[in-house]
This record gives sequence, structure tokens and C-alpha cells, in this order.
Amino acid sequence: MKRILVIDDEGKLRQHYGELLRLEGFEVIEARGGREGIERARQEAPDLVLCDVTMPEINGHRVLEVLRGDPLTAHLPFVFLTGCTAREDMRTGMNLGADDYLTKPATPDELLTAVRARLRRAEAATPPGRRRAGREAVPADLAPLGLTPRESEVLLWVARGKTNDEIATVLGIGLTTVKKHLESTYAKLGVENRTTAAAMALERIGAG
Repeated sequence: MKRILVIDDEGKLRQHYGELLRLEGFEVIEARGGREGIERARQEAPDLVLCDVTMPEINGHRVLEVLRGDPLTAHLPFVFLTGCTAREDMRTGMNLGADDYLTKPATPDELLTAVRARLRRAEAATPPGRRRAGREAVPADLAPLGLTPRESEVLLWVARGKTNDEIATVLGIGLTTVKKHLESTYAKLGVENRTTAAAMALERIGAG
């Protein structure tokens, strides 16, 4: 049974998401704020974290930053749940290492799809994957593939399951630019699609 940590200071929403996940067969741990969420992540060893962004005292971005900096929790799939829809807010969360970003109130289908997708990706990536000496993979890890720094950056986000639109938002570049980097990357790797390219990236990260 997979264990999901839900961090949200809004009790009704936290309980709603918790109940939904329990009905789908997940074990749920609830935390009422950022500080409690960090403690429970370290103590309970969840398989995935769902976290609100706007919380008093310690916000979601800080929670993610702390967990990514701790070897015990650095690998955890992390999904933001937030009412914020600003591109800058999304970019901040993704650059800190978030795996996904859902706008509240997320529908049951949206929530469950995101959770299952991130759990599957985490399982597929270990090994190979992002659990590498207790730290997050970085674009430089893909340098041996013969890519430019920007191509490596784009490919790393592809390996994390991001769409072209999401990559453009996170990196602050145009959608056309993302597509051109991917075309160049596919040619250098000798592949035809993002699925094969992502698999090569994960293999490279795991071999490093």
C-alpha cells in the first residue's frame, strides 16, 4: 500500500483529499502545516507528498526546499496543490524540484491521475533515476549525451514528465524554442520521440 502525505492548513480540503485517496486504496498521512509536514515526511517515509503552497509560518515552497535538501527525503515525488495560478508561482515551484502542480480545487480525476503518474514514474526511475547518492538529478548529469546545457535542461524536464508548455513556463522560454531544442536533442540521440529520449536520460542519470 502506497503512503501519501497530504500537507494543507485548510482542514476540509485536507480531509477531502485524504478520504478520496483512502477510497482508492492509499494510506494517508495528514499534516496541518509546513512544519508538521516536514516532520512527518522525515518520520513516516511517505511514497509521495501532496502539499499546499500558501500556508502560514512555512509555505509549500519552503517545505519542498527543505525536503529536497535532506538525503532522506530528496527523492520523494512532490505535487503542489494550490489556488495560485500565476506563471511565476508555478515556475518557482518547478525550479525547486516539484513534480507536478495542481490548481485547487482539483477534481478527483486530476488528483488521482497525478498521484498515480508520479508514483509510476518514481518506481520506474529507481533504479535508474533520480535517487542518485541522495540528491536530485541536474542537467549536467546529461552532458555525456553530447547535449548543450539548455538541451540537457529541457531533456531533464521531459524525463520528469513535463509537457512542452510546462517546460516553457518553468524555463521562461518560448514554446517554439522548447520544440527546437527537442528536435536537436532527438537528432543527437538518434531517437524519434520524447518517450525514448526520456528513457535514455533516466538511464544516463542512473549510470552516473
